[in-house]
Amino acid sequence: MRLSDSSVAEVADMVKRPGYERSSLSSGMAHIGVGNFHRAHQALVIDDLAAAGLASDWGILGIAMLPSDEPIARAMQEQDGLYTLVEKHSDGTWDYRIIGSIRDVIFAPDDREAAVEALSDSRIRIVSLTITEGGYNFDRLTGEFMLDTPTVASDLSSDGSPSTVFGLVCAALKARRERGVPAFTVMSCDNIQHNGDVAKEMFTAFARAKDPELAQWINDNVAFPNSMVDRITPVTTDEDRRVVSESIGLDDECPVLCEPFFQWVVEDNFPAGRPAWEEARVQVTSDVSPYEKMKLRLLNASHQGLAYFAYLMGYRYVHDAAQDPLMADFLRRYMDEEATPTLDPLPGVDLDAYKAELIDRFANPEVRDTVARLAAESSDRIPKWLLPVVRERIAQGGSVALSAAIVASWARYAEGIDEHGEAIDVVDPLREELIPIARSQVVNPVAFIENRALFGDLVDDESFRGPYLEALDRLHRTGARATLEWLTKEQVS
Repeated sequence: MRLSDSSVAEVADMVKRPGYERSSLSSGMAHIGVGNFHRAHQALVIDDLAAAGLASDWGILGIAMLPSDEPIARAMQEQDGLYTLVEKHSDGTWDYRIIGSIRDVIFAPDDREAAVEALSDSRIRIVSLTITEGGYNFDRLTGEFMLDTPTVASDLSSDGSPSTVFGLVCAALKARRERGVPAFTVMSCDNIQHNGDVAKEMFTAFARAKDPELAQWINDNVAFPNSMVDRITPVTTDEDRRVVSESIGLDDECPVLCEPFFQWVVEDNFPAGRPAWEEARVQVTSDVSPYEKMKLRLLNASHQGLAYFAYLMGYRYVHDAAQDPLMADFLRRYMDEEATPTLDPLPGVDLDAYKAELIDRFANPEVRDTVARLAAESSDRIPKWLLPVVRERIAQGGSVALSAAIVASWARYAEGIDEHGEAIDVVDPLREELIPIARSQVVNPVAFIENRALFGDLVDDESFRGPYLEALDRLHRTGARATLEWLTKEQVS
């Protein structure tokens, strides 16, 4: 029997069900991109609030925009918006619950005008997004909105039904303006620094090209709060679907599995109103920037600290590497000695507990995150997450030995050959440029960091160059494990 409103009462006793009457929950939010992260994060929060009687008018209308979204949209439609959320604890315990906060799902290609009309409804006061960083359609080098992307160009030149998220949102805002309906708030929940600012820039750039008067109205009336989101949510596999369906006693085609950790920090900028998020583990603040910096420099940069050393040491899963005491010691030292001194005050955060929990999260064997995933797209990640730590530490007059070693481990990994002579599949948009440079390090050790497009003038700074060259030399002579041993036992910051 398929999971649905009519069958949900039949789930196994150990499964938590929605603690409210779903028929009384009206939609006050629309979410574009009903993938796993949203359903493990924002939809969970509304489910918690609804169970507490605090979100009767904040149910979620899901909107799937892309043809590739059709399988999940159809599955959600067939299940009346219900799905199983599974939190996978490191001791092997799985907690199951049915989430009921998504009241309906629209597959926009079925009827794009219906999607515009749904967002034009005055009851929708927040439109949230998880469309991935690439979904914001900006040039990686200039940061500018790309007007010539085929689908964007089509929406700009046509008065017909929009096919992009920019066309959809702007068409709905235009309809609301014409009808005298107040604007909704646009809330990005994507893993981008200053995601609200990015969203505002991209949506107004589209509107400016389409309708300058609408662009001005959006600038004056639409709020784009920044937020910081964090929860590891892997792709659901066929085996996951099988195990979940057997466990709950009903067929669920769209379950979500995630780690127990949850964090959401959001700026309180919602002119049309918002749910009582602070009652459901969400930290509401006037400025999300310090929390963004904490996540990027502790979690994301530590992922880079693990990835290249771990791969060279033979690890293929993150949890195996993080369970190695040598790796855990190295990551904690990086966080304590180099990253933490660059952070801003963090009200409401126990930083020591947060850092300890990061190591525990990395070591969770149930998540099964891969080292290769963390090591991908390095030319985009290292400059954003790690190099700001390097530059601020240098300005403070502090050591960057550990950060420089992380960069050196990337340079060694980018050679594309591991310590056993086996090929490494380097996944990076600059792969064809970086691999030859990395391989030239044998004769020119500074070749990699001479790439000023990535590293700026760091190659000229001896406080970075010296420890970088020392770590790279040791990686070549003694290997990754011996280099980590030297870094953690011999170096004194």
